Amino acid sequence: MSGGDPVQFLGAWRTGGAIRWILHECRFRMIPVNEFRQFASERNPQFRVLKPWWDVFTEYLCVIMLMIGVFGCTLQLTQDKISCLPSHFAALSPDDLDCSTISEHHERESISPTRKNNSREVFGKKNDLDIHQYVFVNHYCYERAVHWYGKYFPYLVVIHTLIFMVASSFWFKFPGTSSKIELFVAILGKCFDSPWTTRALSEVSEERGEEKMVIWRRNTMSKSAADGPSVDEETIGLVRSSSVKSNPEKKAVEAQATASVLDKKEGEQAKALFEKVKKFRTHVEEADLLYVMYVLQTCLKVFKFVLITAYSAALVSNIEIVVRCSVPEELTGYDVYCCNHVKAHLFSKLAYCYICFVGVYGLLCIYTLYWLFHRPLKEYSFESVRLETGINDIPDVKNDFAFLLHLSDQYDALYSKRFAVFLSEVSESRLRQVNLNHEWSAKKLRQRLSRNASDRLELHLYMMPGLPDTLFEISEVESVKLENLTDVTIPSSISQLTSLQELNLIHCPTKLQLAALNYLRDRLKVLRLTFEGLEQVPMWMYTLQSLEELHLMGSLSHELSRSASLDTLRELKNLRVLSLRSRLSKIPASVADVGGQLQRLCIHNEGAKLQAFSSLKKLGNLTSLELVGCELERIPSAVFSLANLQELDMKENKLKSVEEILSLQHCRRLVTLRLWHNSLLYVPEHISKLRSLETLDLSWNKIRSLPNKLFYCTKLRHLDLSHNGLTSLPPEVGILQSLQYFAAASNSLESLPDELFSCKRLKILLLGNNSLTSLSPRVSNFAQLVKLELKGNRLESLPLEIADCPLLKLSGMVVEEHLLDGLPSDIRVRMSDS
Repeated sequence: MSGGDPVQFLGAWRTGGAIRWILHECRFRMIPVNEFRQFASERNPQFRVLKPWWDVFTEYLCVIMLMIGVFGCTLQLTQDKISCLPSHFAALSPDDLDCSTISEHHERESISPTRKNNSREVFGKKNDLDIHQYVFVNHYCYERAVHWYGKYFPYLVVIHTLIFMVASSFWFKFPGTSSKIELFVAILGKCFDSPWTTRALSEVSEERGEEKMVIWRRNTMSKSAADGPSVDEETIGLVRSSSVKSNPEKKAVEAQATASVLDKKEGEQAKALFEKVKKFRTHVEEADLLYVMYVLQTCLKVFKFVLITAYSAALVSNIEIVVRCSVPEELTGYDVYCCNHVKAHLFSKLAYCYICFVGVYGLLCIYTLYWLFHRPLKEYSFESVRLETGINDIPDVKNDFAFLLHLSDQYDALYSKRFAVFLSEVSESRLRQVNLNHEWSAKKLRQRLSRNASDRLELHLYMMPGLPDTLFEISEVESVKLENLTDVTIPSSISQLTSLQELNLIHCPTKLQLAALNYLRDRLKVLRLTFEGLEQVPMWMYTLQSLEELHLMGSLSHELSRSASLDTLRELKNLRVLSLRSRLSKIPASVADVGGQLQRLCIHNEGAKLQAFSSLKKLGNLTSLELVGCELERIPSAVFSLANLQELDMKENKLKSVEEILSLQHCRRLVTLRLWHNSLLYVPEHISKLRSLETLDLSWNKIRSLPNKLFYCTKLRHLDLSHNGLTSLPPEVGILQSLQYFAAASNSLESLPDELFSCKRLKILLLGNNSLTSLSPRVSNFAQLVKLELKGNRLESLPLEIADCPLLKLSGMVVEEHLLDGLPSDIRVRMSDS
């Protein structure tokens, strides 16, 4: 080849084995298309939910542009870049020579005589250049004559495309955003695939269908009774509740079917997912970094598009097929060469294609900016989801959380619909309900049944996240006690508890469905509420028309308005007992609303001073009054106007004297007077005017002596004088022939009057912790005595006559063991329980 024709060599090189070598190298060096696609896409395929259609489109554009660049680079590496031949135009100066004029001036070319000898042919002429000089000139002219854009175009395409790819995934990899995006995508996927989501949406669909059926029935009934009375919502609610009540078997089957849909493990997983959603929402809604990063990313791509389009359009014309090259004459003997840029024609076509693809890419980026700034992406409303599902408590979100949901909507709006289930408190409460029903079966609840102080069969539920539906399968329960339960809503299925009479709510805010309210309004007899503030008192309490007893424990005044108190109790037409345990400054005015039927009023004021009693005068039918812990120093005068009063209890006050006790004779029906746990120093003699008294409790005072006229209350059957400072008892105690209970324990009695043993109806005698040295043999007069307490005295023995008390047994005697051992064995045998 060194002595051959360069043109023939180039032709052979292009048409011979070089072409086969190029194809071979291309087959092994070119990267497959699927590798480009994998490179262009994210390693985590779940990120697709945050890629709108324009991002996906630009990814494919990037793949095509990268293929253009790689194809151009492959051609650059596998083929000669340029082929140069010397020019022989003496007629033209080197500066004026244009390689395109070679063919026109070919015949007029004159060859220098000095070069004519020993020359080879070029374009039919001879020159003295060999192949190594051609290689040198090719490299020299490629570096000096070919425009840089024509040389490096494929590499620029690859670099620009890689920059586009990096810019498209920049916010996925940025340290401040990647963790949030990964967590959101993971949570969104779990929420989408969660069995609870399917369960909740299916239940909503069923409820919506049921609501439509009720509306259809109402419209049908309204049309059929156009001339008659209309059917109201309450009637429909009662019909629905009665239908549920009349089909308990169907209800049980449905409950069993729904329980099988979601097992316990899936319920726990959904519960954990609710917590993750709450934490993520709290964290992401506080900032808008993701939105800002996406805007900056898009602006960067737009800037890159403008830059590339501008300089590419300006420089693409510099990709020339034939270029002129000036070489120092002393190197080869020729100063002008005409060079053929081998790939220029193909590169020119690829460049125009590349500019078109970049243009489409830029238009998509401009559309993205329009979408970012034209739509309110920092707020996301679930209004359509709320209308479709009927779940009204789905909260709207903002900032980064809203922006991520807008992006996922571009992929599939179903994601936000299913994700909304986990933002709803209603859905969360339903999930807790399912888990609760799994944990507390009806069999397990029945094991907790017990009898309460009112001898009702009671079920006590403590510290639960809700109310299990299985509770309503225990139809025999009479009292339900809920303590420290959260998010309690009593459903219409409470109508299945046909024996329910009492409801006890201890720090347990409770809501009622309409059908449940209708049922309790007609059936509930006793309601006990324990609460922190008046705002926690449920409004439905004031509508319980069949309520007979109401017990309230908690603050009955607002912090900002101390005068605020209970609302009207006018609807409680059957209320007989009202108990208030609070710190009141006056009796609430609303108590007067039930004054016509109220029979018992209990106020436990917990050591706060009660000052106003004007409302008492309106309680004309009151038979029992308890004023406990009210810091009273005297009996309120309003009490004396209660003509029907039968029982007065003034425990734990500051009474030192009760001279006004004479006015109690206006209460002609008063039979019980309890002045215990006070500071009474004496008892006035005119207490004898209370001739109707049957029970008198003066225990836990500071009384040292008793007036003789006290015992002129001849109807006394219960007298408690324990825990005072008495040293003796008046002999007039024998007047109390109706006395059945007598307590004088924890005093300083040294002896008992013989007249005491004439009270033959005495059943209980409590004389412990005194200073008695002996017990009279007349104790045998107590034919009805069943309990005798003598422990804590100075007795050395018991009289043998104690065995003559026919009803007294050893189990009813509270004495020291040595006193019992001192009795003869036959007496002990006679008094034994057997």
